[in-house]
Parts: sequence; C-alpha cells; structure tokens
Amino acid sequence: MVIRMLPIWATTIIFWTVYAQMTTFSVSQATTMDRRIGPNFLIPSASLTAFFVGGILITVPFYDYIVNPIAKVVLDPQGLSPLQRIGVGLFLSIFAMVAAALVELKRLGVAKSHGLINSRSTHVPMSVFWLVPQFLLVGSGEAFTYIGQLDFFLRECPEGMKTMSTGLFLSTLSIGCFFSSMLVAIVHKVTYKSPWLANNLNHGKLYNFYWLLAGLSLINFILYLACSKWYVYKDKKDVANTIELEEAQATSQV
Repeated sequence: MVIRMLPIWATTIIFWTVYAQMTTFSVSQATTMDRRIGPNFLIPSASLTAFFVGGILITVPFYDYIVNPIAKVVLDPQGLSPLQRIGVGLFLSIFAMVAAALVELKRLGVAKSHGLINSRSTHVPMSVFWLVPQFLLVGSGEAFTYIGQLDFFLRECPEGMKTMSTGLFLSTLSIGCFFSSMLVAIVHKVTYKSPWLANNLNHGKLYNFYWLLAGLSLINFILYLACSKWYVYKDKKDVANTIELEEAQATSQV
C-alpha cells in the first residue's frame, strides 16, 4: 500500500521546490525594487512572504464557499478528492513561475532603460508589488497542495502507520528544498560563462531559471496526472475486493 503511494509522493516534491524560490530569489528581486510606501516607510524585502498568508486566506474560504459546492454538484458528492486538490496546487505553481519570469523580464527592462544594469545599490524604479501575483499564486497553490497531501497520506496509509503518513508528507517539503539547492548548484555550474544566477541580479538571467522551473513543473504535472489516474483509493479498492470475493463465493456455491 505504501509502495502504491510513492508515485504520488514523488510528483508532489517539485511544488516545494517552487515554494523555496519565494523565500530566496523572489526576496532578492524585492531587494532591488522600489519598496517605498509614502515618503518615509520602506517595506522590508522578506516581508513580502506575508502574501503567502494572504493567498491562503483568500483561497480557503473561496474553496469552501464556491469551489467545493460546485464540485459537489458537478464532480462528486464529496467534493474535490485529495488528489484533485493536489493537482490544482501543482497547476497553480506553473503559473506562479511564469508570472515570476515575466516580472523579472520587466524588471530587467526597466533597469536597462534607466541605465542601472551595473548598479547594485540603486533601486530599480519599479514597484515591488509587481511581485505580489507570484506570491499569491504559490500561497493559493500551498492551500490546495498542503491540505490535499495531508488528507491523502492520512487516508491512504495502512492502519497502525498513521505517523508514517505525516513523515511522508513532511519529507516532500524537505526534499523539495534540497532539490532546489541541487538545481541552483547545477545551474551555476552549467551557466558559469553567462550566469543565470549572478550575485548582481541585473547581470544575471534569473528569468531563465524561472522558465526552467515552469517547464519542470509542467512536466511534473503531466506525470502527476498519469499517476493520479492510475491510483485507486484504499476504500474503493476494498469495496472492489469485497465484491470480487462475494462473486467468487457465489460462483463456487453454484
């Protein structure tokens, strides 16, 4: 039963790799942008991660009061299944990386037009709030993926192994962060002549890194769809086995 869950487990790791970029490179982007609110207040770069919470706060009631009632009518009386919720989260992560790449292209364009490419101390005259969509999309994706994963592993783990289900779920977060570090190291090594991830973001091509993550997320999403279509929930499998056993007994009595 645990082995049957491993393909689902493996295809949820990439989401947390995307998630890791929001607390690293997206914060670095924010550091180079105009973070002023009014004449005297400057937003701390790392505080933009608060929009994660905003994405969750928007998504949860939206799901409870709009998406789930519609899903109960259109799809299933139980609403979206855990695998469907995870799928929605993975799908949103693709658009988050697309939004991040487009914003970075615009940021570099503004930096070039104002002659700030070689400057590390001068802020690019572009509002930091351009980064909000990518934070909101990942936050919304987390609301779907986090709850879907937790529900899936708790429901599908064998009896007496519920603690293992939590371990499987949390391991996707940690492995996703490790994979992010590995991916950064590989990109540094492959693109050292024309670095994507330069110390000065204006000299790098961070947008290519985001495009790479968007492509990996898309491939992973396709693999996830295949794995989720193949997967049979434990309760449905038990029902199917019971029916087969009853049919076999009836046949033997005849």
